[in-house]
Amino acid sequence: MPVTTQIVELERDLNSFDPLVRSRSFSALLALADEGVIECRPFTTASNLHCHSFHSYNAYGFSPSALAWIARREGIRLMGIVDFDLLDGVDEFMAACESAGVHATAGIETRVWLPELAGQDINSPGEPGVAYMMGIGFTCSHPVASARPTLELLHSGAQDRNRSIIERINARLPELAIDYNQDVLLLSPSATPTERHIVQAYALRAETIFRDPAAGWSEMLEDPCPPVPAGTTARDPDVLKWLRSRLVKQGGIGYSRPGPDTFPPADTFIRFVEESSALPCAAWLDGTSEGERDPDLLLDLLVTMGIVVLNVIPDRNWNFSDPEEREEKTRNLHAIITAARKRGIPVIAGSEMNTPGQKLVDEFNSPALAPLRQTFTDGAWFVRGHTVMQHAAGMGWWSDWAVHHLLERADRISFFTLLGRSTPSGQAGRKCLEGLDKDLDPAGVLARISDGRNK
Repeated sequence: MPVTTQIVELERDLNSFDPLVRSRSFSALLALADEGVIECRPFTTASNLHCHSFHSYNAYGFSPSALAWIARREGIRLMGIVDFDLLDGVDEFMAACESAGVHATAGIETRVWLPELAGQDINSPGEPGVAYMMGIGFTCSHPVASARPTLELLHSGAQDRNRSIIERINARLPELAIDYNQDVLLLSPSATPTERHIVQAYALRAETIFRDPAAGWSEMLEDPCPPVPAGTTARDPDVLKWLRSRLVKQGGIGYSRPGPDTFPPADTFIRFVEESSALPCAAWLDGTSEGERDPDLLLDLLVTMGIVVLNVIPDRNWNFSDPEEREEKTRNLHAIITAARKRGIPVIAGSEMNTPGQKLVDEFNSPALAPLRQTFTDGAWFVRGHTVMQHAAGMGWWSDWAVHHLLERADRISFFTLLGRSTPSGQAGRKCLEGLDKDLDPAGVLARISDGRNK
């Protein structure tokens, strides 16, 4: 078999639902890279700390191992996965990144009920009181016993909402009815599908019913579907986006307006993240909603609730052809970053990768993002510092060691940022921190890392 064909097949197998196939393919690709058969780009400080894996819908079908390999191949030093309502990919991703020499972070995303803003749209358009929220800096797929009930609640709540959406759509479109167990659950390797999986399942079903699916959708929904070649609606990003808005989002036939009982309270989720020794993280959209319009008020509220980090998706805040929209969104982006800096809140960036066309790494050298690049880089180093310290020594942000030695929030942020930047990747970094004497002060920890790098 030609080497190029072998590489293509190995990279394809990285996205197999079989973890053994993924593991074997990943090891083979790393071996080819070590032998120089595959040329990998040198590592830079490029980062993407918000990539959804195939556990919660990646537009390219990438598994946690695939994302770790892509980071190695493309020279992306800091890479992070974030999946909806589950932590199933964390162990695989952490291990793969360690083998590949990539700095890893891992998180979870969900929607929560924020009673303080119950009458306002926040970052989930058309859903007052509902907010996307994250936890970042997890180190394993299995949280401590006290945190498990909340994780189970997130999972069961998502399943219940999915089934309700399908019931409503099936009732309106009986000729396209799908079965949740057979048509949707099987699209996710961990049987934890999202709304995007539901849309995909209906698009696939339509291709078996209609000779021209786009025309069929247009007639059924009484709205013109984006034109595409016959039979390709289930793969066309414009059609899938259009279907999502017509089927599951506000105004769609499967939509039901959420309320206080639809999603867990924000403080319940924040407590779960803290109990898991991870970092509660706010997710910011674009500053155009009532709840996001005043960045100072929003961040003051979130910090009071326990938020440690802020996450933004830069590309949807500057990359527009319309100059007025680009100017407004860029201005809002800079305003929220300024407000975060003023409060000492680390900021991380990512591209999500749950919609076709989203970037592997943001264009940090663009005029809109260049002034923010250092902020995003420092935020990535901070989360990485907490992650590696918690993973190797159990001495992350919430540990008794950190609380004792780093009383001031600013000092703690500075330490973990420097630690993230200083600690080597892979097993070398973990060995620098394993078995740390809890009596060491922060300077002693950094000295040990320096000694380890020089050996």
